[in-house]
Amino acid sequence: MEFFHEPKFDWMGKKWYFIALSLSLAVAGLISIAFVHGLPSGIEFRGGTVVYVKFAKEPDIGAIRAELDREGFRGSTVQQYDTADKHEFIIGLDLKSTTSTSALDAGRAAIGKILTHLYGAGPAGKLDFNNASAATIADHLLASDPLGLASKGSDTAAKTYQDLAKAIVSFRNSPARGGLITAFDELRAVPGVTPAVETALANDFYLSGYSIFNSEIVGPKVGSDLRRQALYVTLAGLGAMLLYIWFRFELVYGVAAVIATFHDVIITLGIFSLLNKEITLTVIAALLTLVGYSMNDTIVVFDRVRENVHLTKRENFSDLVNRSINQTLSRTILTSGLTFLAVLSLYLFGGEVIHGFALVLVVGVIVGTYSSFAIASPIVVFWQERLQRTGRSAVAAEKPRIKRYEREAAGARR
Repeated sequence: MEFFHEPKFDWMGKKWYFIALSLSLAVAGLISIAFVHGLPSGIEFRGGTVVYVKFAKEPDIGAIRAELDREGFRGSTVQQYDTADKHEFIIGLDLKSTTSTSALDAGRAAIGKILTHLYGAGPAGKLDFNNASAATIADHLLASDPLGLASKGSDTAAKTYQDLAKAIVSFRNSPARGGLITAFDELRAVPGVTPAVETALANDFYLSGYSIFNSEIVGPKVGSDLRRQALYVTLAGLGAMLLYIWFRFELVYGVAAVIATFHDVIITLGIFSLLNKEITLTVIAALLTLVGYSMNDTIVVFDRVRENVHLTKRENFSDLVNRSINQTLSRTILTSGLTFLAVLSLYLFGGEVIHGFALVLVVGVIVGTYSSFAIASPIVVFWQERLQRTGRSAVAAEKPRIKRYEREAAGARR
């Protein structure tokens, strides 16, 4: 499929406009990183406590923040998780608030205490069912024995109530309920829950207006190790690509491709800083995906340049690169356009869990495609023109070993 028939856009003639645009974006991002928002790190990298909470109704975020400040947890984060109608939020305390590993567990307990005060206070002597463990529920069922299993032996009764409690908690924590039961009669859908069991639970427990359905605790050493490993993985990937392109093409092709990829990563991180979005492990995974995608798009252009150098040795190199980009333009629009539509759908409809991942890819597909002809190609042209001015050999079309294979194949055909 061709969107353009023999296009003749002068990409190299407008290279300074592209370079100026890239410098503007990169400088804006670096200024934001250095002086404005910094590079916000997720809990995996900075260390701390994160609690995922589902509320029965829209919570008062201001009241939660005020209670956290009153408890000494200044700088805590409270942000919505998933769609608004689900009333799910993330509450995070970083290591500035929880300054030691032992304080991380205390931070989680403090969040639970604050939420209980605001949304979970119940009658004296009763426990919060929505935040009770299966073991706690089993102990209370065993004590009240609503199924009359005491006559069958303590072991049988304990095993039965443990299995029933696990089934109840599994039902409560199912995606449809997200850890929150609003009425005890909802439990009738659980096999084994009789009216007597329902009554026993209602006697010992109450239903709060929130549920902590997940929590993460990351110590300072783990966060530091993850930051270092993320950096090493990214640099190792770029280094391996440089070596491969050097081996397969020429050194200048590899250098240009790596510089263009650095350009993509810097601009993407700058946009994250400008938008004050956190860098998490999923964002790092997306950045590595972006590195591969951008490199692949650049290699497609470079491969066509190499083919054209082999076929047309006397053409001006800048014109040859223009022609190569134009020849791959339809392919670029088709593949990048479809990829962009897919990742944009993930960004708009995928939910908060993959929001950061999808944002990297939305930005990366645009910037990675752009850098192939606006950054990588001008670098190769600059290097070629510099070689020509000094009277040295031009960029080779192909490696000598590839030419030898072609000569052998031509001889076989004759």
